[in-house]
Amino acid sequence: MNKFKYLKVLNNRKIRYLINNKKNNLYIVFLHGFMSDIEGEKPKAIFKYTKKNKIGFLAIEYSGHGKSSGIFTNGNISKWTKEVKISIKKIVKKNNFILVGSSMGSWLALNQFKYFKKQIKGFIGIGSAPEFLEDLMWKKFTKKMKNEIKKKGILNLKYGNYEYPITYQLIKDGRKNKVLNKKFDNLIQLSMIHGNKDEVVPIKYSKKILKLFKKAKKNLLIIKNGDHSLSSKKNLKKILNELENMIFNLS
Repeated sequence: MNKFKYLKVLNNRKIRYLINNKKNNLYIVFLHGFMSDIEGEKPKAIFKYTKKNKIGFLAIEYSGHGKSSGIFTNGNISKWTKEVKISIKKIVKKNNFILVGSSMGSWLALNQFKYFKKQIKGFIGIGSAPEFLEDLMWKKFTKKMKNEIKKKGILNLKYGNYEYPITYQLIKDGRKNKVLNKKFDNLIQLSMIHGNKDEVVPIKYSKKILKLFKKAKKNLLIIKNGDHSLSSKKNLKKILNELENMIFNLS
């Protein structure tokens, strides 16, 4: 069993994280998706890969997710972005790193570029979902749903077998975190990975991210028959290959 640790961040919130500590080394920083955690197949596979190859690794679990402290409905993009920033500063410190963002994790990853301009050497997005709260939720809500969330402050959104408690403060905070209108001039390695059978987030979001980076060395990997999570053994192998290529190109 992997040893999870906890880090105290703002207002004594305890953030759970998974680490492969390597001093003066390149780190891989994994950011999970909305209502996910760091016990999924993707962080496990990347952690195993970094251990085997003696590379630094950090997976961060935001407040209200998994076994981190805090209530999910109190969280938002601004809070989770801050928690990621603090965790990187305290754990990765001055080391260079590659960001790997899964779904909402890619949105939080894009928010890190303003804090770590020179340390970020690469960015891999997996089923990236920047600005999903507005485009994939709010804009698709019926008038009745919008009225309910405004009145009660929360809406329990059923999606497949899951129920997502979506708060109005979360939607409003998402609007303050627009990233798809930004321009990044970072000279980084950039790879977007997306399944062509992703029924949650359209491929166009990965393409939009690629357009934001004018000077990056870019790649779009569309996985045939790939779903949103891309967590099957075959798809994890493709993700790790992409990561390996990026590390090789940086060395």
